[in-house]
Amino acid sequence: MYVSMKEMLWHAHENNYAVMAINCVNMEQAKAIIQSASEEHSAVIINISPRQMKAHGHPEILAPMIRNMAEKVQVPVAFNLDHGANYEDIAYAIQCGFSSVMIDASGYEFEENIKRTSIVASLAHSKGLSCEAELGHVGLANQQDNIKADLYTNVGQACEFVQRTHCDCLAVAIGTAHGSYSKGFIPTLDFERLRLLKEALEMPLALHGGSGAGDENIKKVVAYGINKINVCTDLFKYARQSMADAIAANPNIDYMDVNIAAQEAMKKFIKRYMRLIGSSGRYTFEKSNGPEFD
Repeated sequence: MYVSMKEMLWHAHENNYAVMAINCVNMEQAKAIIQSASEEHSAVIINISPRQMKAHGHPEILAPMIRNMAEKVQVPVAFNLDHGANYEDIAYAIQCGFSSVMIDASGYEFEENIKRTSIVASLAHSKGLSCEAELGHVGLANQQDNIKADLYTNVGQACEFVQRTHCDCLAVAIGTAHGSYSKGFIPTLDFERLRLLKEALEMPLALHGGSGAGDENIKKVVAYGINKINVCTDLFKYARQSMADAIAANPNIDYMDVNIAAQEAMKKFIKRYMRLIGSSGRYTFEKSNGPEFD
């Protein structure tokens, strides 16, 4: 099923679990993600950032391909623009057939963030799409933004922000960051802030920078109310290593087989993560005799 994020995230919110939002730039990743979701009976969100879609995963190619794959499975699959900052990128994603968009105006002052988010939310809703926004700022791990408490989401502001923008999901900053942390480092998260945000907002909340946060932190943020967890860096590292291992094991391996090895390795990672955050087994169905993809 090809759907927006809204219904799946409200289901996660009402049933206290989280959905993976996995960055994807090619067919092998899309197949690994959707096959994993189908086999785990889990909803899933496929993400792509503006940088990724300009550098490699061109949306006019990916969007119809992902939609075609999604319509052949019986679990909810959304295709979401991740961290859309420019109106042009967001409008193009909608034109290409994305089912959801995120507007990230978190680097602006509060009122400007509200203004930009409101415009995008209104556009998305008019097209039947969902809209995610960000308040607070999830910065970069290599700049140690995760320990800058002044970037964290303010609970009072969050209530006003949601009321005025009508966003469907809010990404909150509680101590994670994008990219890779230094070796062995596990971030300390502000769980009390997360508890207060969930209590005040009573809506789906997203955690960005999920890679490298550690299993215990991930399980705990889900227990405290996170319903969407973005995963990019960890999966990319896992896929790259699986390709390197396949080549090391067989230097004459065919290019197609390298990609298949990466696809199967990514499935193992994704399925384990789905079980960790409680999304596995949420969608039950009878086995279909309809078309499938390999």
